[in-house]
Amino acid sequence: MRIVLFGPPGVGKGTQARLLAERRGLAHISTGVILRQAMRDDTPVGREARDYVNAGRLVPGAIVRKLAEDAIARNGYDNFVLDGYPRTLEQAAWLQAFLEAHEAPLHAVLSLQVPDEVIVDRLSKRRVHRETGENFHLDFKPPPEGIDPALIVQRPDDRPEAIRKRLEVYRAETSPVEQFYETRGLLYRIDGVGSFEDVYRRIVNLLERVVSPEPGRVGKSGTV
Repeated sequence: MRIVLFGPPGVGKGTQARLLAERRGLAHISTGVILRQAMRDDTPVGREARDYVNAGRLVPGAIVRKLAEDAIARNGYDNFVLDGYPRTLEQAAWLQAFLEAHEAPLHAVLSLQVPDEVIVDRLSKRRVHRETGENFHLDFKPPPEGIDPALIVQRPDDRPEAIRKRLEVYRAETSPVEQFYETRGLLYRIDGVGSFEDVYRRIVNLLERVVSPEPGRVGKSGTV
């Protein structure tokens, strides 16, 4: 099974990708995680990316592309869920060409749908430990008792005004990507509101319904 999880920050892509990895044996490929690991490991690609990060610039798409393609290749071009890639029309075209070259087309692109106000509420409740970098959530993973409250802070980009701006930028950037996959019959919109288990069941039910045993065969795109 070869799928993409799509959606703005705060819809739960990472959580659902981890559940699919744990319960369905899919490799969770997150370009953000891979990029940070490459920088920590001081690989050639990591060093190149670090130069851009340290300069406050976006990491070029060609570097992100290489990370994604290497991760897919290491997994034998199959049984993976991509999380956070592709983000642009150029990346979508790159990915399609790469997978077709290896006779491994995508089965489905799952777009998690969550209202903006729900996303703002979710992300605005995230907190981080100033010294350790550990992440918390006021509803789902509150800071343990005994931690100095002064050490638990809210990142500037998790403030409501910043989140709404991020959502505007995200949708302007990725709307053509959704159209790219919709015209190819690969896009499925899934209600992302509810518990993690509720959303996971919707995803699994859809995959069992639309992904054919024959490679590359899916049903018609739509909404769940």
